[in-house]
Amino acid sequence: MNVASLKAQTIQKEKQPLIAVLKVLSETYDISFSYVDDIIKNKEAILPEETLTLNEALEFLRLETQLDFELLDNRFVVIKFKKKKKSDFRVQNLEEIIVTNYLTTGITKLNDGSITIKPKTFGILPGLIEADVLQTIQAIPGVLSTDETVSNINVRGGTHDQNLLLWDGIKMYQSGHFFGLISAFNPYTTKRINVYKNGTRAKYGDGVSSIIDMHLPDDIDNEFDAGLGFNLINADGYIKVPLSRNTELQLSTRRSITDLINTSTYDQYFKRVFQDSDFSKGKENRNSISQNETFYFYDIAAKFLYDISKKDKVRFHFLNVNNNLNYDEQSTINDRDEALNSKLSQQNLAFGVTYIRNWNKKLSTTTQAYISNYNLDATNFDVINDQRLIQNNEVYDISAKLDINYRFNNLFKINSGYQFSEVGISNLEDVNNPNFRSFVRNVIRSNAIYGETEFLSNNAKTKLTLGGRLNYIEKFDMLFAEPRLSFSQRFLNHFRFEILGEFKSQTTSQIIDLQNDFLGIEKRRWVLSNNNKEVIRNDNQIIYPIPVSKSKQFSTGIHFNKNKLLISAETYIKKVDGITTRSQGFQNQYQFRNEVGSYEIKGVDVLLNKQFSDVISSWISYSYSKNQYTFDNLNDGNPFPNNADITHAITFAGTYTNNNIKFAAGLNWHSGLPNTEPDVNDDPIDNNIDYQSPNSNRLDEYLRVDCSATYAFNISDSAKATLGASIWNLLNKNNIINTYYTLDENNEINTVENKSLGITPNVSFRVNF
Repeated sequence: MNVASLKAQTIQKEKQPLIAVLKVLSETYDISFSYVDDIIKNKEAILPEETLTLNEALEFLRLETQLDFELLDNRFVVIKFKKKKKSDFRVQNLEEIIVTNYLTTGITKLNDGSITIKPKTFGILPGLIEADVLQTIQAIPGVLSTDETVSNINVRGGTHDQNLLLWDGIKMYQSGHFFGLISAFNPYTTKRINVYKNGTRAKYGDGVSSIIDMHLPDDIDNEFDAGLGFNLINADGYIKVPLSRNTELQLSTRRSITDLINTSTYDQYFKRVFQDSDFSKGKENRNSISQNETFYFYDIAAKFLYDISKKDKVRFHFLNVNNNLNYDEQSTINDRDEALNSKLSQQNLAFGVTYIRNWNKKLSTTTQAYISNYNLDATNFDVINDQRLIQNNEVYDISAKLDINYRFNNLFKINSGYQFSEVGISNLEDVNNPNFRSFVRNVIRSNAIYGETEFLSNNAKTKLTLGGRLNYIEKFDMLFAEPRLSFSQRFLNHFRFEILGEFKSQTTSQIIDLQNDFLGIEKRRWVLSNNNKEVIRNDNQIIYPIPVSKSKQFSTGIHFNKNKLLISAETYIKKVDGITTRSQGFQNQYQFRNEVGSYEIKGVDVLLNKQFSDVISSWISYSYSKNQYTFDNLNDGNPFPNNADITHAITFAGTYTNNNIKFAAGLNWHSGLPNTEPDVNDDPIDNNIDYQSPNSNRLDEYLRVDCSATYAFNISDSAKATLGASIWNLLNKNNIINTYYTLDENNEINTVENKSLGITPNVSFRVNF
């Protein structure tokens, strides 16, 4: 096709900002663009016709913009200035993307070891019809959930509280709706998610296991965007509207429909979440009946963007995540009816403001301040024992940070900054029979400075990021350094070698005092480190040691990528010191122990990902790991398996994408979790169960097959609809995800088994404008 015909097909359209054109082309041709912001600044172009091939569209843009559009691997387009004479040539130093369709479209692996997920261009994964943020990351090798929830994500053997979750730079303390089965973050207003398993940037504190950094759109493109949708659990809507040339409002909301209508999906979720809670136990008790239950959740997110000038920008952030459960417990005692209301509410409220200043082409600063407030509140009535229990767990996190970026030249850039945080956590327990009240509140203030240097060679084959973070905790007078390392070297064109390392720490953790805390639904409560060396007894209270958790991790990897075939292998070792038994959820002989120890995990993650043409992608991943605890005062100081120790894990999946149809199917298998069984010779006459060696047994293997499909079609010129359907656990496999033992009133040992979700269908319908 010649130049004249190219122009003829687009001559009737008006020019628009180039960034808006690139956004449309990314979705139309399923490609990614990489560029330096200054290159496309103030550039305009006509949107090419959809009938053009990708190469024809890029050629048209070359003529329109006088820029060079270089297509790499049919998926990745680098935008550069056109080459001039040698003396005028400006080398553009760009971040190298290793794999653009990592597992599926919208998931990208970068050469710093991180993985980026873009829900807007997300393809499809087995069992998912929407880009649930925290479900999607579990497709990454080394990331899984031992109990199928997004509120218990285990990254390389760590517990969920060891993951740092950031929403537009704000730390979040609640991650799930439906008490862990659904991500609390709306994917339709999330632009990208950066996931770090190791080699974390120096600007990140906390998160000794991983960083999950979610970003909303941050540029004003003066385009209207909106959508509405529902599935068998919730309905949602979002809107992105330009209020003026330099202001924009982003708003989204989601609410469950579970208190309005019962569906098969809701029934399965309800059975899964409440199977081992006080709510279900009340129903099982013949003298007590739970009724009139109401459960719902919702979230509201808002972001206001204001470009004060070409150099100054300000952003305001708001998020409210909420879960609520109410139920009446009715009982008949001595021919008298008793009915009392038990309830549980969980909320994370966040406010933030960000100011961005671009001083010149080389220097920019970002200043942010935020407040994140988490509140877990429960009232539990036991009508049979005439007892009322009130429990509350509240977190206040106030933080301010300054981030500085300076680019020396095309080879080197520096990132440095300062962060102050004040975290206050309170815990309340109030019992009326017998009378007991305990209220504990602790506060930790910390200061941190950080800096790192990044080098990226002109040919993008070598990348080195070297930095560190210096933390000072005022309360404990603790000063400690955390070095960070990320090195990547491409060789023989298609191979890449990688080294990652980091030291990290955190002062917050989640513990379980009793398994029936907070109605047995949300057992974990947030606590702060106290840095005590021994048990302290004060005012009839016992304060157990909770150290500052510290981690060390090192990993190496080699990756081969050619002809849409990726072979990746990573080996790692990670050690985390300063964990407590109460943070690990023991339900054996160590359930009521309060000891301090560590865990060490060694493992290998292997991935084989092959794309056949442009419509079929398949992958198989395998993870091997050995994860062990060491507590000086437990098991004679000898190591024993971690509660999250999964020795072998295999995922096999495939996706098919052709025009508007997407289909995915996959299998997840892993070896059984550790388990501690009672001693076969035990006769529990002392009202205690004698156990075998800790975690010396294993549950049965876990197996789950999922599938999903979506179909997109146009309702009108400005409206596009998507219909989706999925089945979770297609084979209805009866997976046991936890087993523990109790004594009944006859001093007999009962076996309690927590089961995974059974076969769970879901359908969805969305309209985007």
